[in-house]
Amino acid sequence: MPLTGKQKNLLRSLAHHCKVSVTVGAAGLSDNVLQEIDSAMQHHELLKVKLPASSRDERRNLVMQICDLSRTDLVQLIGRTCVIYRAGDEPIIKLPQ
Repeated sequence: MPLTGKQKNLLRSLAHHCKVSVTVGAAGLSDNVLQEIDSAMQHHELLKVKLPASSRDERRNLVMQICDLSRTDLVQLIGRTCVIYRAGDEPIIKLPQ
């Protein structure tokens, strides 16, 4: 289910003070990076991911791949940092309807 504007706004405000949890290196999206994202998502519903220095389109495509493969929703992409969200089995974050 895609996130609504209100939900994204809440998630952006919660992610503002979070530190980067996962960094994607110059080698790109590997199985290890995907495992790290999945592992972090099991403990946290909201993650900041640092992307490699590349063109804007390449970063956008990489974020879409991350979201597809990790079954997450993109909350925000600013520069080289993106915020992704996936609700847990027992959601910690209560999203507005």
